[in-house]
Amino acid sequence: MQVIVHGGAGGAPDDPERRRDVLDEAATTGAAAETPVDAVEAAVNVLEASPRFNAGVGGAVQSDGRVRTDAGVMTDDRSVGAACSMPGVERAVSVARVVMEETPHGFVSGEHAVALADAYGVPTGVDLRTERTREKWAEHDAPTAGGERDVRAELEWLRGEYGRTDPGGRERDPDDHDTVGAVAVDGDSLAAATSTGGRWLALAGRVGDVPQVGSGFYCCPSAGVSATGAGEDIARVTLSRRVARHVERGLDAQAAADLAMEEFAELTGSTAGVIAVDARGTVGSAYNSAAMQTARAER
Repeated sequence: MQVIVHGGAGGAPDDPERRRDVLDEAATTGAAAETPVDAVEAAVNVLEASPRFNAGVGGAVQSDGRVRTDAGVMTDDRSVGAACSMPGVERAVSVARVVMEETPHGFVSGEHAVALADAYGVPTGVDLRTERTREKWAEHDAPTAGGERDVRAELEWLRGEYGRTDPGGRERDPDDHDTVGAVAVDGDSLAAATSTGGRWLALAGRVGDVPQVGSGFYCCPSAGVSATGAGEDIARVTLSRRVARHVERGLDAQAAADLAMEEFAELTGSTAGVIAVDARGTVGSAYNSAAMQTARAER
């Protein structure tokens, strides 16, 4: 089993050594699993449990003060599951797997995804905030205290906070480290998974690329891919599918990741990163942001 994981493409992280330790633990945990889908779920669960990443515990706070998680998982037979907008759910990738294996659907959202998680034993009602995110949220004078939400007022406030006039989200919080993800191959099959807490101070209910098939994640008989970065732009160009398509055309995982990132930068002007593995066992990673930490393990 080969597993590669990422901790998100974004600004240079604080305490990168400790983040590296968690990434190493995630990759090692995944490599010990029996199947690639077990591997990516186990690896991502480690990252979702760590407050050092924007997924699960430590996820980004949306404009109404709540953390909502999204995730997607896919295998090389194109079985797929995704779940989004889940308050209080740390193991978002596990909910995505429930969608894939236990329902006739590919995508479940919001309170219904939380109910599905609860029905299948995935913990709900988890406090996803950390000391860091509480302190950071307290710095903002959000128009959410008491009474009904005024969505227009929230949007104006968000524009004032970060100058977010670009719907593509190119002006992002420099502290964002975006998603976490994993890809795995065992010589017979592949899997890919991605999980996130979204963008800091996104409008409540915003869903980015992560749970969208072909955007935040993708897997087919040729390759498994996980993406991270400017979510709206990743979705516009279906970045993960783009990497897999290059593998299908004959490139190995590293060359495909490099080419897809070159194309992404030319098309969008935004920052992102990808990890990939192909059916031959070649792994690859590429990014154009300030940093993207990865780790790899093999058993």
